Amino acid sequence: MGLKDTDKFATKAIHAGAHIDIHGSVIEPISLSTTFKQSSPAAPLGEYEYSRSQNPNRKNLEDAIASLENGKYGLAFSSGSATTAVILQSLPQGSHAVSIGDVYGGTHRYFTKVANAHGVETSFTNDLIKDLPNLVKDNTKLVWIESPTNPTLKVTDIALVVDIVKKINKEILVVVDNTFLSPYLSNPLNFGVDIVVHSATKYINGHSDVVLGVLATNDKAIYERLQFLQNAIGAIPSPFDSWLTHRGLKTLHLRVRQAALSATKIAEFLAQDDRVIAVNYPGLDSHPNRDVVKKQHRDGLGGGMISFRIKGGADAAAKFTTSTRLFTLAESLGGIESLLEVPAVMTHGGIPKEQREASGVFDDLIRLSIGIEDSDDLLDDVKKALAASSQ
Repeated sequence: MGLKDTDKFATKAIHAGAHIDIHGSVIEPISLSTTFKQSSPAAPLGEYEYSRSQNPNRKNLEDAIASLENGKYGLAFSSGSATTAVILQSLPQGSHAVSIGDVYGGTHRYFTKVANAHGVETSFTNDLIKDLPNLVKDNTKLVWIESPTNPTLKVTDIALVVDIVKKINKEILVVVDNTFLSPYLSNPLNFGVDIVVHSATKYINGHSDVVLGVLATNDKAIYERLQFLQNAIGAIPSPFDSWLTHRGLKTLHLRVRQAALSATKIAEFLAQDDRVIAVNYPGLDSHPNRDVVKKQHRDGLGGGMISFRIKGGADAAAKFTTSTRLFTLAESLGGIESLLEVPAVMTHGGIPKEQREASGVFDDLIRLSIGIEDSDDLLDDVKKALAASSQ
């Protein structure tokens, strides 16, 4: 048996990496052993010898991620931030990187406060397509894209960026953080990028009970280098977390589609309400790069993330986020439950205000992560919170 190249996403989500063990288990067991018996020195009985180097549950998850991202190779790490760290650690000392400016606060923190410790300098821009030719240097080794960005949901034409970068220097790595969309809505490897990364804590696991990161690539040399660092640094997920994440991704397509449909309904309401200054949502026809969304996203869906600016400033934003019944005020995203936050003082609080606002992250910006509750109930919750915030 096994998967065919023509199998669709839902089929791959259920069956990729799902190997039947010697007992015939339909759902893989959890392999907690840290070490594996060898028949003679340096001759393991099977493909595993020590769990930091590889583990059956991690391997199954990595195979599934590679399949869903249309990649040849997958790697799993202890967190999304660890995934970012290992990629940056793979760059030579003294390298230069270019990153989209409106980037996750933890990624910005790593670029500016950790990667620079081994001489990796980063330039940020809010317009990669316009600025790349002037930003790339002789020592530029990496271009980092988030699309959509966190939290203002700007969309980048990935194929166009790849074309610009590779014409300048084919050796520069193009990395896309695909966390906000998941492999169900977009597959950046299809557009020529070298590495796609996820905080699997979010949509891939989908149940807010695992911290884990993954990446996929089609380049064997990149894979082998990053796999070496994965083992050498030891930034690995546990077997149980790998198992839970693999379990979660089996329903990824169902969860993400429902979240996207509800998000569209809520974004359309917010866009026409006078108490809202502006709405950022790729599923709206008014989105500046809606044409790119239709090209890059499955069925043109905008995903489950919305951000919007509310009239009344930070006070109104705080009041909105503490007036909901179903939305929980908490960081993170992509779970079955709906969450909301104020990025300026939460996920992006560590970014200097001037730089934060240049990317559109103002004190009155609210970010919604739409879960899989009933669409009408979520919309009603938003309406009542909006009313409360304006009183």
